[in-house]
Amino acid sequence: MKSICLPSSSLSCLPSLHHNPTPFFQSWPNYKPFSSSPLFSPLSIQSTSPKSSIPAVTPTEGSIPVINFEDFVEKDWSFLDADDISSNQVYKQHTDRIISSGKISEDSKVLISTGSEGFVDQVIDTHSCKQLLVVHDSLFVLACIKEKYDKVKCWQGEVIFVPEKWAPFDVVFIYFLPALPFELNQIFEALSKICSPGARIVISHPKGREMLKQQKVEYPDVVVSDLPDKVMLESVASHHSFIMVEFVDEPGFYLAVLSINTQKLIQVNCF
Repeated sequence: MKSICLPSSSLSCLPSLHHNPTPFFQSWPNYKPFSSSPLFSPLSIQSTSPKSSIPAVTPTEGSIPVINFEDFVEKDWSFLDADDISSNQVYKQHTDRIISSGKISEDSKVLISTGSEGFVDQVIDTHSCKQLLVVHDSLFVLACIKEKYDKVKCWQGEVIFVPEKWAPFDVVFIYFLPALPFELNQIFEALSKICSPGARIVISHPKGREMLKQQKVEYPDVVVSDLPDKVMLESVASHHSFIMVEFVDEPGFYLAVLSINTQKLIQVNCF
């Protein structure tokens, strides 16, 4: 597991791409040069894995930081932003419903796992919160988000390894569960450790199983699992003190909202 932390004060995961974008980034899907921004300061990578193929580099005065991307593989995540929320009314309604299911307040600490840029934009445009952490496998997606929102915390890695320093979370959006290469039990076990009492977990797919089937064929390296049915989800979630609040499984829309059962959680802790 290779994880890179992007500090909230500045984007430090990449060099100043807007001055001299390299052919590597130009080859990425939907590549677009970054606009001139103070966020793109000298390179400073913090790797949380001692075996990371992206070594930490500390620039010295007068030197140009160089990073070797030879072993770094960026998957194609462009399909998550394939729809324009502003022009597709049904898609926008589904996205609004997903976000409202989280019941975000100004004091909420929110986690978005594997979200699209458009989804993050929508959350920020419609709600204020105390803290927003975006977790994604794609360093490129995180760089684009960080360039737009300096106060948003970004962490490159998997949701089951999110550092507890940002916890506890009040709202967790698992925006694209089929991209997570973990058992459902592993995911809920990890979430139970970083969620606050009464926290809400929102698992969704704005276009449902029909679109997921198509995505599975077109992006087999990204879509590695399926969406759980109600029986399976309730069974696994209950083992980790989560209860089902809402469940919708239609061909064109999937939504599962769960919350920590505080009474059961107290009983487990007391035991």
